[in-house]
Amino acid sequence: MAAVQRLLRASASSGGAAASAARRRMSTAVAAEQTAPPSFAGAAERARRRAAEERNVQWVFLGCPGVGKGTYASRLSRLLGVPHIATGDLVRDELASSGPLSVQLAEIVNQGKLVSDEIIINLLSKRLKKGEDQGESGFILDGFPRTVNQAEILDGVTDIDMVVNLKLREDVLVEKCLGRRICSQCGKNFNLACIDVKGENGLPPIYMEPLLPPNNCMSKLITRADDTEEVVRNRLKIYNDMSQPVEGFYRQQGKLLEFDLPGGIPESWPKLLHVLNLEDQEEMKLATA
Repeated sequence: MAAVQRLLRASASSGGAAASAARRRMSTAVAAEQTAPPSFAGAAERARRRAAEERNVQWVFLGCPGVGKGTYASRLSRLLGVPHIATGDLVRDELASSGPLSVQLAEIVNQGKLVSDEIIINLLSKRLKKGEDQGESGFILDGFPRTVNQAEILDGVTDIDMVVNLKLREDVLVEKCLGRRICSQCGKNFNLACIDVKGENGLPPIYMEPLLPPNNCMSKLITRADDTEEVVRNRLKIYNDMSQPVEGFYRQQGKLLEFDLPGGIPESWPKLLHVLNLEDQEEMKLATA
């Protein structure tokens, strides 16, 4: 984790230069391993496998804005005992602060634009340093990497075990985003949309119950400034254009798991656990709760 933090912090000031440096270091390391005697190469591979066995999972969650990355990543975070690091939360925390980036971020977010690599890496760097100081092991990254440049930076200094790509129809995504609400007092997220889409043109039906707030939060609900239909559709278009290279990057490595959400949490959660081979772990946690 220390290596991730150092490289990400350097990237915040040097942008693409750091990615190039990371690629050079990766090429040098690969070349060194290929030219080293077989015993040394084998020892390096064994050491890497041993290090992976001694740490917790290091996963990435991809998916369009509003697909539910945060919901499923946070559930898995609790199940597996690893930190859930969401770059969207990092951005919102910075927006709520009086930090030097807050004004710049407010303008970017309200226009439905994506935050630059430099800003995201700067925020993530601080979060990783905090976790390192607290002795965290493993992670589930939510919303990062968002570009191939970011993926290369991350790939150059740590092993990503798996990348879960959550997928949902665009019409459902838009309706879901427009139903999002936040309690201005407790900060929890809710969704007022009741989605009931009939199956057609070979697509399955999708039903998602609303996630309603308790009575004490109902009068304090607010809508995010960027949750308008125009902004949501623009954000989805930008994401789709940028996500394909990142998906291809991890697909080529054999690490991409694509998961089509069949509905809301009651329908999707058990099936996600199944494809991740985590049913037994969920049962053990329920048995000891």
